[in-house]
Amino acid sequence: MSGPLLVEVTRGGRAESLHEVDVVLVDTSGRIVEAWGDATRPVMPRSAIKPIQALPLVSTGAADAFGLTDVELALACASHGGEQRHVDAVAGWLARLGVDSSALACGAQVPSSAPAAAVLAAAGGEATAVHNNCSGKHTGFLTVLCHLGLPLDGYLDPGHRLQADHVTPWIERTCGVDLAAARPGVDGCGIPVWSMPLDRLASGWATIGAEPVDSSAHRLLSAMRSEPFLVAGSARACTRLIGAATGATVVKAGAEGVFCAVVPADGIGLALKVRDGAARAAEVAVEWILARCGRLPDPVLSRLVNHSGVYVGEVRVAG
Repeated sequence: MSGPLLVEVTRGGRAESLHEVDVVLVDTSGRIVEAWGDATRPVMPRSAIKPIQALPLVSTGAADAFGLTDVELALACASHGGEQRHVDAVAGWLARLGVDSSALACGAQVPSSAPAAAVLAAAGGEATAVHNNCSGKHTGFLTVLCHLGLPLDGYLDPGHRLQADHVTPWIERTCGVDLAAARPGVDGCGIPVWSMPLDRLASGWATIGAEPVDSSAHRLLSAMRSEPFLVAGSARACTRLIGAATGATVVKAGAEGVFCAVVPADGIGLALKVRDGAARAAEVAVEWILARCGRLPDPVLSRLVNHSGVYVGEVRVAG
């Protein structure tokens, strides 16, 4: 294996900052195809594991019981920006369940989309849990609970039946990890987040991409491809890359510089982690790798401009 992938930030033609990125590509058998840096380093997937966490929404029959469409399934896998279409869709989904937004345990969050946050503030509105970037995932959890008749309270606890009987076992099976003796951290939205080797995370993505057409995984990935705006939002990397990539590619970002992807046409899963947690490096790295795999055009350089709109530098893979 080589050293880490290097992403540099330039200013005046000189490298001003440097980000080191651990990257691994894995095939459907779990074999490492290519890697940069430490392919087996422990990593917390954060939101990059959302499509796997959403598998019980389909596998339990909850999605069909409540007549969910690609809109809701994409939101279940999303880290959305809190734009109006996101908020309206989540609110409509909650109404379909007959559940108030107070049942969402993710907490209130100002929309991560700056324009959406400005519109909300100008209207004198207050951010709620529906604006939270993880509200779709949490509404998916509530859908499973309503379908199975399980208590809504406490669903963030690792010992709650939602997590212990459904979400965590799906993570174990899909990624090929044993979490029985592990202790989870707490994600930004409050749910358990399990550490796993980077190559196991990539293997999980390869696995869901190889599932048959009638599977839960295929249905979720198809929804993300069908509704890329709902996965993230305006001017967001996930939305742009899902819309542009070939080979039925689906990508998903996670906090702290994590990014995952699957290219079903090539039987490849990808996971990367920026060592210093920089999202700007993760976005540039995943686009560069997908272009290298022939699934995107050559990456457009991520240009840096100052407050006057003057071009001052770039974020790019070094060399």
